[in-house]
Amino acid sequence: MDPVTHALSGAVIYQLGFKRRLALLVLVLSAVIPDIDYVTRALGLEAFLKYHRGITHGVLALVLYPIFVGLFFRNKGGFLYFYALGFLGYGSHLLFDLSNQYGTMILSPLDWNRYSADLMFIIDPYVTLGFLFAVILCRHNKKRAVFIAACTVILLCWYAGGRYYMQGQAKQFLKSKIDANIYRVYPLPNGVLRWWFTVRHGDEITTGSVDLFMKKIFVYEKYKLNENDPAIAASKNDPNVKTFLEFAHSPYAEVIRDEQGSTVKWKDLSYSFLPGEKFTTTVVSDRNGKIVKSYFRF
Repeated sequence: MDPVTHALSGAVIYQLGFKRRLALLVLVLSAVIPDIDYVTRALGLEAFLKYHRGITHGVLALVLYPIFVGLFFRNKGGFLYFYALGFLGYGSHLLFDLSNQYGTMILSPLDWNRYSADLMFIIDPYVTLGFLFAVILCRHNKKRAVFIAACTVILLCWYAGGRYYMQGQAKQFLKSKIDANIYRVYPLPNGVLRWWFTVRHGDEITTGSVDLFMKKIFVYEKYKLNENDPAIAASKNDPNVKTFLEFAHSPYAEVIRDEQGSTVKWKDLSYSFLPGEKFTTTVVSDRNGKIVKSYFRF
């Protein structure tokens, strides 16, 4: 999720009955601070893609950060009080990030694999606007602030549960229409009844959308896998490609050859509904197969 949504989530949690103004600061800060790993962007896209949602989004950070908060503010209201605030704020961030398809190393440092529920898009306006509306209502009706915040949390759980149900329905409908070995269903921006899909049957990947309202499958593209191509095999040794493959849900590579050599373009088909060359890695090699350059588009 985006930083604004995370900050608003901390503000909503505060309205659940926490009275001290310092609690608001701690909750909002705790709900945003896991994204401190954005500093890796200064080291380049490879570092950002590799480390964002890494150690600061894992279980170790969730345990250690509230301890730091509790110790720092213990003279302001007690260790356990501020430990709970830190845990709630930080934990809400990890849960929100886990809900979307970007992937989160939630088990780091025990496990560096990315996990995702694929329920919501990276930016979900329904969640953001819902939180914003709740914060405004709580500010103008302080006597019912706890009730408003509690209803907001319940509605959020209902929304997430509804998306989980719709995701399952989309996958079942997809299985009834397309024969494949692997089925993956991803959220579309602003979509609840429409979902993006990638399915793999043998060496072919098909992408498209499932429309539960119209009860239709829309096929967009079909891709033939050719990972035995020497240029593709060689590109996998590039650090950028290695990082990309750790991140991508549905990686696919295509090769373009000319007089100078070859260009291998990797893309994550789970994001192929986005315009332009988003979430791609390009590797350029000379005629001798030596990699000349590689770069991300993100």
